[in-house]
Amino acid sequence: MPLSLAEFVTRWKASTLTERAAAQSHFIDLCEVLHQPNPAAADQTGDAFAFEKHVSTLKGGKGFADVWKRGYFGWEYKGKHRDLKAAYLQLNDYREDLENPSLLVVCDQDLFEVHTNFTGTRPHVYRFTLDDLLSNLPTASCAIPPLGVLKEAFTDPEQLRPERAAARVTEAAAGEFAKLAASLEQRGAEPQGVAHFLMRLLFCLFADSIGLLPDDLFRRMIKTDRARSVNFTRKLRQLFAAMSTRGNNFGEHDIRWFNGGLFGDDAVFDLASADMGALRAAAALDWSAIEPAIFGTLFERSLDPGKRSQLGAHYTSKQDILLIVEPVVIEPLQARWQAVKAEALALAQAAEKQPKGAAYNKLRAQMKDKLYAWLAELSAVRILDPACGSGNFLYLALRRMLDLWHEVYLFSADHGLPTLLPHQVHPSQLYGLETNVYAHELASVVVYRLPAMAQ
Repeated sequence: MPLSLAEFVTRWKASTLTERAAAQSHFIDLCEVLHQPNPAAADQTGDAFAFEKHVSTLKGGKGFADVWKRGYFGWEYKGKHRDLKAAYLQLNDYREDLENPSLLVVCDQDLFEVHTNFTGTRPHVYRFTLDDLLSNLPTASCAIPPLGVLKEAFTDPEQLRPERAAARVTEAAAGEFAKLAASLEQRGAEPQGVAHFLMRLLFCLFADSIGLLPDDLFRRMIKTDRARSVNFTRKLRQLFAAMSTRGNNFGEHDIRWFNGGLFGDDAVFDLASADMGALRAAAALDWSAIEPAIFGTLFERSLDPGKRSQLGAHYTSKQDILLIVEPVVIEPLQARWQAVKAEALALAQAAEKQPKGAAYNKLRAQMKDKLYAWLAELSAVRILDPACGSGNFLYLALRRMLDLWHEVYLFSADHGLPTLLPHQVHPSQLYGLETNVYAHELASVVVYRLPAMAQ
């Protein structure tokens, strides 16, 4: 019988073999668990799938990659609990001679790190242990179930692209919130109240992830009271109360004031045991991988009973939304900024030709005034979406306007001007009309909360 996943985990957790002794045995066992042929069985010539692939390094030396599969991965082993950063650097040094595979994988028999290596994208790391592999649930360091990561590595690495992982973790989070929404409504809770309550829970998860709530406070509450929903609900009411006004604390922690209406009171719903399970599963996800541009659509579907069946259906992607945002909103603003930048650059160059003195100072002041006038223009732009849904168009418009603002910041820094700029792009520049209560709640979170978290 093929080796089972449980047997694989037990065998390699107990292993004390060295890197050299373990590498090929570990990989062959893994192939058996994944129902994939190992290199010797799949390619007797070693032309496309091989152990000990001979390579040249970027520095002109020679070496061997432990495993290589053309177009899929390069794989390097280390002894148990050895430095995987060194293994990654070694594998990265082989990358070009391995024909730039989609993935660079390092493993110490227990810990796996799958580094993406796609052209034109920032590398992303899926990190998990044998125990994570056995439980096979998304974690804070692996947005996709670990067994799925390994299966995709062997069969379809494109599925591990960071943007696709973001869509998957966003959909997983939406699914858990759908369970919460359905459970509360089945117990008679009014939909508008449910939507507002779940937006609070959602915001707390984001706030936890970026330190707006201290010391992983919200996640620790969930973990501590995972089997005591009554305790969790009581503490949640206290936390919401602390977040609703200035100068409050929760236990030993000082709590920021979260104004804007989301935490206007301390109202909560009682949660059942199954609700705590859904909240725990949502909290365990990698919230840094959530994609705000599709976040609203997926969460609207999860919270609206009439749309839950559409949760896994096609959604309008970030790229599709930008097809409207760019020509309608950004290109005219970009053209205006390019004209202002050219004028400011001409003033900077003229100032450089002057000795320090009145003429120099006048030119520098004119340059600063020109930039500040442009920022005043940018911060005065108003955008209306007359059917805004959950705010995806407005969110992306705001993000791109923030990009333009940041270009001014960098220009100022490069030319020795103050970087404490007098005007800031802000969500108050955005307007939207929407009748659906779920979409309205989501739009306020997406537009007002997520831009700061995504920076």
